[in-house]
Amino acid sequence: MPSPAPPSRLPLSLPATGSLARAGLLPRTAAPGTPADAGLPAEPVRKGSEGGAAERVREGSAGAAAPVTRPDSALERVLRGPSGLGTSGLRLRRSENTPEKALENTPEYAPEQEPPVGTPVPGLYHHPVAEPDPVRVAEVSRRIKAWAVDEVQAFPPEWEDQFDGFSVGRYMVACHPDAPTVDHLMIATRLMVAENAVDDCYCEDHGGSPVGLGSRLLLAHTALDPLHTTKEYEPEWVASLGSDAPRRAYRSAMEYFTRQSTPSQGDRFRHDMARLHLGYLAEAAWAQTDEVPEVWEYLAMRQFNNFRPCPTITDTVGGYELPADLHAQAAVQRVIALAGNATTIVNDLYSYTKELDSPGRHLNLPVVIAEREGASDRDAYLKAVEVHNELMHTFETEAAALAAACPVPSLLRFLRGVAAWVDGNHYWHRTNTYRYSLPDFW
Repeated sequence: MPSPAPPSRLPLSLPATGSLARAGLLPRTAAPGTPADAGLPAEPVRKGSEGGAAERVREGSAGAAAPVTRPDSALERVLRGPSGLGTSGLRLRRSENTPEKALENTPEYAPEQEPPVGTPVPGLYHHPVAEPDPVRVAEVSRRIKAWAVDEVQAFPPEWEDQFDGFSVGRYMVACHPDAPTVDHLMIATRLMVAENAVDDCYCEDHGGSPVGLGSRLLLAHTALDPLHTTKEYEPEWVASLGSDAPRRAYRSAMEYFTRQSTPSQGDRFRHDMARLHLGYLAEAAWAQTDEVPEVWEYLAMRQFNNFRPCPTITDTVGGYELPADLHAQAAVQRVIALAGNATTIVNDLYSYTKELDSPGRHLNLPVVIAEREGASDRDAYLKAVEVHNELMHTFETEAAALAAACPVPSLLRFLRGVAAWVDGNHYWHRTNTYRYSLPDFW
């Protein structure tokens, strides 16, 4: 049976729901401020998981609280995936018969060592995930290093330990459990490395500066969004695309991406990268004037300077497409924005001590709260945890409501993919003890 056509317009007022667990998007919900006892978001909802959902209705939600959704409800399908003829490929599960399985026993495909466990931020609301497939992690890690070194020269030899310590293979495998092949995982992995090359070399640790950042970002953006100019000047622009590591990485990663994405997915990604660059510029402007923004202003900047380009391509990495008219709906955009905002505050919290040890003043949410609200470092950090938790609970509530309002298979799978990215992002931050350590506030 063909999938139902998406409605031309979503309801202006979506039904209120308590959480993704009630909706079936996540297996189980824990009390606010504690980890949820859940596996990968793709796993089926366990019987009895609806217990305790009533207390998850947040104060101030529009409308009356919806009744607890039972396991046989439509929203239960968000995790389980659509059923029926022709829908088996829509589930967040990787087939055991993937081509890379044949590589498991080859010497060059040896899995990485077990990742460090790491310590989650106390009180941080998150969902544990299963350890990413070590075979996939090893192969993605091998391929991305070959690409970074041989194809785009993304970093000099003296940065090799930092590149390895980033553990981007483990990161992307954890964030994209529904990627059908390693080739699909490499789409996201190249773009992640390219985005970090721009951040490091233009903005942050490795020669970055707020001075002149606007022109550097604009020219790098033309590697994603090509310049259409005259025949006289085009050769100079083409030559510029190979002039530094960020532009080489952007150009190559985008070429790989567009080979496996649709035109609308490519345009969506360019738009989100423009958002990211706008956020970089706002932060750079504050750095140039040595200004600490108001907390709300900082959060506005972080809605642009955040991880949004990563979960927004979850359908490309999954080998399907969320139709452009659905992606553009305000309710979908809100869910994606909330996911990006929550994951970015996770970065603020786990990178807090790393940034304090770096030269200069690095803006992050605890620093801004301490400065603007006169809080101690500890109280500011704990309040930032509360901000993250509220964003997460709102993301779950809004995603559940969206799934109820528009249970189209591609949208349900996309929502599961975004939720998986949120959880995988926290997993990577928690386990990457090479880069991150927690402050001694407990």
